[in-house]
Amino acid sequence: MYRRALYILLLAAAGCSTKREEPVHITEEALPPPTGYLLPGREKLSEYGFFNGVLSRLQPADNVFPYELNAPLFSDYAFKKRFIYLPPGTAITYHPNDVFEFPEGTIIIKHFYYPADFRKPDENIRILETRLLVLEGGTWKALPYVWNNEQTEAFLEVAGHQTHVQWTHHNGTVRSVNYAVPNMNQCKNCHLRGDKIFPIGPLARQLNKTVNGKNQLLHLASLGILKNLPPLHQVPILPDYDDPTAPLDARARAWLEVNCAHCHRPDGPAKTSGLHLTADVIRPFELGIGKPPVAAGRGSGGLAYDIVPGHPEKSILYYRITSTDPGIMMPELGKKLVHEEGVALIRDWISSLK
Repeated sequence: MYRRALYILLLAAAGCSTKREEPVHITEEALPPPTGYLLPGREKLSEYGFFNGVLSRLQPADNVFPYELNAPLFSDYAFKKRFIYLPPGTAITYHPNDVFEFPEGTIIIKHFYYPADFRKPDENIRILETRLLVLEGGTWKALPYVWNNEQTEAFLEVAGHQTHVQWTHHNGTVRSVNYAVPNMNQCKNCHLRGDKIFPIGPLARQLNKTVNGKNQLLHLASLGILKNLPPLHQVPILPDYDDPTAPLDARARAWLEVNCAHCHRPDGPAKTSGLHLTADVIRPFELGIGKPPVAAGRGSGGLAYDIVPGHPEKSILYYRITSTDPGIMMPELGKKLVHEEGVALIRDWISSLK
């Protein structure tokens, strides 16, 4: 039934004509069990049973665990709430410098939302989308769900979606964006490593964070759902790039890792560029300092090097993160606005290099 529903959706997205189908009515008895999700997935987010009560309140049900990141990806100023569903009786395995190992049937859940006023982040929230990464058969699969205007349900949209959103920013100005929900194929562009999709955020250095007075990793270990956690002083940590008390170099490297390194890494989609931006890169040339681009074109802006120490205005990296031109901007997807605070951070960092 689910594959039939996806086939109809894909035909519609491709502009093909097909005979009108009767609506698919899903009964509770027809739903797959929690440990065996049938892909492409359930048509409504509520059918997974991730949350108790009113869906938009995002109150996690059993085996659904909230988490936060030290340095979140910029997504046109959208706020995010993250959860992990684990099949009963399973656990995550710790890894010191890569994505944790998750058990079969894991689902990573990420909601994107905007408060009406960023100065009151818990009031008048509008959820736009929920992205799922489902681990089935040893392979991660991405499923985008779009919320309705009533905030009562989110529906699977394999072809993506666009919606206009407006808010009052931290400084009191009114801002807006035509927010884009990616289609299923676009999800791969950021999550691809080699020829497979992988999660991006669940790393030790991202999850080594205190939330509500507790370290997240210690809390997950105490629940019995995180294995092989070493003593906390041995766990790496990525700083919050918005934290002005953290060293400038560490903040800039954190911003580059979360916003750029999902592609710019040895096994990422941009590996042939030779520009690798994970926070643990040591060699300056690999980081882009004094490095000419592999392929010069409009994206280089006529500049000669990825990073010119002391000169952000001469650096290709800085030129590309300040643009919203689709043929120039970096990242290439998930961005219609310039991250002003992030751009200022990278400008200050390049200016400080010698």
